[in-house]
Amino acid sequence: MITHKAAERAAISLTLDGVHVKEEAPARMLLSDFLRQTCGKTEVHVGCEHGVCGACTVRVDGRPVRSCLMFAVQADGHNVDTVASLGSRDELSPLQRSFHEHHALQCGFCTPGILNSAQVFLEEHPDPSEREVVEMLCGHLCRCTGYRAIVDAVLDCARAGKDETP
Repeated sequence: MITHKAAERAAISLTLDGVHVKEEAPARMLLSDFLRQTCGKTEVHVGCEHGVCGACTVRVDGRPVRSCLMFAVQADGHNVDTVASLGSRDELSPLQRSFHEHHALQCGFCTPGILNSAQVFLEEHPDPSEREVVEMLCGHLCRCTGYRAIVDAVLDCARAGKDETP
């Protein structure tokens, strides 16, 4: 006879925003819940819990991932970065500065997920077209900005990065 234990726990060891974390969590706990509840990373927002809205997007080994669709145990041994790894209150990243300058956030709920996706996007597409930026944003729901300011912020950040290159 096979029995299932709902309370089975798993050891999880990962690097979170550059810091090694070793915790236990229920084996079926979602990464979004692990980050928020166990690690205190409330900048990871949970909107739909179905991977549709993009608010929970984090970077796992440099790739954007919907943390509400991934179990925490799947992140074991990996690098997980939240928006907190991009910059600080005292020193914003170029992308965060561009969002600030373009007023590309209003309520801010979707912003951390968008910033995580946009960071990876700009690393892979240093000179994107407007259409490419719009396509990158298709996995993120924002009810406040109308997206224009977000698109402008990403494009200006890319232009600024190109201008800094010798």
